[in-house]
Amino acid sequence: MKPDFESLAALPPFAGYPAGALLALESGSRPNRCTGALLALDANGAVRGRPRAIGLEPWYGALAREFRTVNIEGAFVAGEHLSLLQRGNKGDARNARIRIALAPLLDAIAAGRPTPRAGLSDIVEFKLGTIAGVPLCFTDGASLPSGGFAFTAVAEDTDDSYADGDCAGSAIGIAGEDDRIAALWQLEPALKVEGIAARVIRKTTELTVVTDADDFTIAGRLLRCRLR
Repeated sequence: MKPDFESLAALPPFAGYPAGALLALESGSRPNRCTGALLALDANGAVRGRPRAIGLEPWYGALAREFRTVNIEGAFVAGEHLSLLQRGNKGDARNARIRIALAPLLDAIAAGRPTPRAGLSDIVEFKLGTIAGVPLCFTDGASLPSGGFAFTAVAEDTDDSYADGDCAGSAIGIAGEDDRIAALWQLEPALKVEGIAARVIRKTTELTVVTDADDFTIAGRLLRCRLR
């Protein structure tokens, strides 16, 4: 029944949003989970005003013909595209990055028009391997200034997109600009990492990740690491 917002992307400035905006996206795993929420930002980066609902049915409808179950778990802006990360599972282990042309999307949002279905530009699948026989699957991603993106992945023992399962393992990885996995680090202990942000400080990339234990009695963790 819940809205199921799974990803959050920062949009650059565009018409009506001089300081940019945040776009929260539902997973698309069910018909009632195909909406976005747009939150305007002020010059200091704080949210201003009320959120605005954005219908994303054209995207999710097109993706439903590509994947057995749509499950968008990550979103980030990289260059001229908004990238979405499709999370696989034991039933369909395909992970993918879907790129959407950014300019037509921002024009549609500014004009109050439906999101353009034609904006979907390409889909690239990624194989992340397995842990204890359970496939590693995307849980979030963040663009890197040098190109490519950082991501989190979890090997969750479940074969559908909305039922939780035991966490067999997890990892942080880097996908290069050539769409190949450049690095993959398995985490010990096997924390269920579900969100990631990246920023460059001098010549060091700082990754911040958050965890979700699927247990309301266990607090989420905020963890950081630095990569040269």
